[in-house]
Amino acid sequence: MSFDVGAVRGQFPILSEIIDGKPVHYLDNGASAQTPNAVLDAVRTYETTGRANVLRGVHRLAERATDAYENARVEVATFLGVAPMEIVFTGGCTAAINLVAYSYGSLLKPGDRILLSELEHHSNIVPWQLLRSRAGIEIDMIPVTVDGRIDLDKLPGLLTPRTKLISLAHVSNVTGALIDVGAVVAAAKSVGARVMLDGAQKAPHGPIDLPSLGVDFYVFAGHKAYGPNGIGVLWAKAELLDAMPPFMGGGSMIGRVTFAETTWAPAPRRFEAGTPPIGPAIGLGAACKWMRALDWTGAHAHEMTMVQHLMDGLQKIDGARIFGPAGLQNRYPVVSFMLDGVHPHDVAQTLDSFGVAVRAGHHCAQPLMDRFDLDGTTRVSMAPYNSRGDIDALLTGVRHAAKTLR
Repeated sequence: MSFDVGAVRGQFPILSEIIDGKPVHYLDNGASAQTPNAVLDAVRTYETTGRANVLRGVHRLAERATDAYENARVEVATFLGVAPMEIVFTGGCTAAINLVAYSYGSLLKPGDRILLSELEHHSNIVPWQLLRSRAGIEIDMIPVTVDGRIDLDKLPGLLTPRTKLISLAHVSNVTGALIDVGAVVAAAKSVGARVMLDGAQKAPHGPIDLPSLGVDFYVFAGHKAYGPNGIGVLWAKAELLDAMPPFMGGGSMIGRVTFAETTWAPAPRRFEAGTPPIGPAIGLGAACKWMRALDWTGAHAHEMTMVQHLMDGLQKIDGARIFGPAGLQNRYPVVSFMLDGVHPHDVAQTLDSFGVAVRAGHHCAQPLMDRFDLDGTTRVSMAPYNSRGDIDALLTGVRHAAKTLR
């Protein structure tokens, strides 16, 4: 049976909106995905029938809220194939990376090295630069190939006994390239380094078997994975969480507080100071449950068919150039392109007049833009609810931009 994109689209109310007389062709999922009814219903149920603070209340609403919050942790853990107590809720993917940079980073010594790549999102660069400033660690960088992939052939030569962590994008938010995780993990083990993956662009495309990947840390954002804003996930191996000090201090994360000293609660509590993002966490749990129920074999085939249709169409437009992998192998449905002589922002504004939403600019990946001497690109990022009609509307808009803006 073929993948029923119409049935999936019907679960997302915003996709039936008409804005300024035009239907919504939403192709900016790499920035924020849309939210299905299952998530909206879960958040609405919490806010209308169980809104209370969690963990310490003994009244019935508090117990109901706590049950829903901890069930969300179970849903996220199931989505990743790990133990619930290894799941830390954060304010987002950026917050999760900063947590690791601060807490795991506090265990590092001057001269220890972190290895990143040239295509990382700023959220996987700047926190390590801050760690470098306060702790004296060093940062190394893996270059990128001409087709926008991390050049893993260069990886062995960049590793030293002082390399303590390799932190890379699981899927590039600019080129859509999927990293060879096995090769990275094997290289890391050769020098005793840990591996963290930024899964912001991978998690929205189906459940992940983290134990089989062999990594040590994994992060992703709720708003890119069909969940609410303001929620993210850090997964780390239990022994690492146990060794790491808290990132922030406050309520909920303590064992006992006196003016002489404070003791910490076990993980994940010690990393969830204060009132957590309860509603967003419940929504993310619902999003993970919704994703687990989707036919991802069919969905991924559908997404790749759209990628091929898009790339075929762009190649027929004079002046359009695709940035990143030219084929479908080891990639996900993120496609960036340039239109010669036209700024990406102008392309995006033209597409908006056709009802098409895309992202334009440097995509928080300025080192990658510098590597290829680009001001930016126009980025198309797809989800299972996107249709061939969305791609056709985009191609119509790009053809119009090519005729009118040059």
